[in-house]
Amino acid sequence: GRFGEDGCIQGILETLGLRYTHSGVLSSALAMHKEQAKTVMRAAGVPVADAKLVTRRDAAASHVIPPPYVVKPPTEGSSVGVVIVPAGAAHPPEAILTGGAPEEIVMVEHYIAGRELTCAVIGDFVTDVIEIVPRADLPYYDFEAKYAPGGSHHELPAQLLPDVYQLIRKYTVAAHASLGCRGVSRADFRFDDTPGGTGELVCLEVNTQPGMTGTSLVPELAAYAGWSFGELVRWIVEDASCSR
Repeated sequence: GRFGEDGCIQGILETLGLRYTHSGVLSSALAMHKEQAKTVMRAAGVPVADAKLVTRRDAAASHVIPPPYVVKPPTEGSSVGVVIVPAGAAHPPEAILTGGAPEEIVMVEHYIAGRELTCAVIGDFVTDVIEIVPRADLPYYDFEAKYAPGGSHHELPAQLLPDVYQLIRKYTVAAHASLGCRGVSRADFRFDDTPGGTGELVCLEVNTQPGMTGTSLVPELAAYAGWSFGELVRWIVEDASCSR
């Protein structure tokens, strides 16, 4: 989230001359700003969901794009402040306005139905692809699904057609490179293979400081590739530097 993943702490460490891990100041700030990151990734050929930036007041007053859509802060992580507006909703829910100051800028993003997928880059190595299935009683891959034990089930490798699987890996590398990421990054995707769905595959965002908890995805992806947790941590530490 903010300060830890948006270039702030990286800037402090650069100023102090202390080595640190993963992406540098510009890359971290760019990836954290979802709208700016979309612009860069789209230019690199990575598909992204259409979105608009509006004030929270305007998003709560009327539909700025046809539902279904997602309202989210453009510079937050871990699904903080996300509101999903379903198809057929007569008007935006009150939760949009109660989530923060009325004049705060939010992103209103086209909702992609289907599957939640993620893939990572570790140095010059691209991992396999995980499908994330939130617990049945949770509305989506929210904060609890991410961090609570049992909050989600991870299918590794994701059961996808080979061309889709490899396309996700290709887009993960392209997103990592286009944003100037270093060390480890993780790209999140949505893929609509629902019956009668659009077939859309989009990259939602790139995480420049992926989680390392007991429920986190990068350690699981590394383990599937044959790396122990200790080996992963050692690689990350030894990769640390300034001027990233």
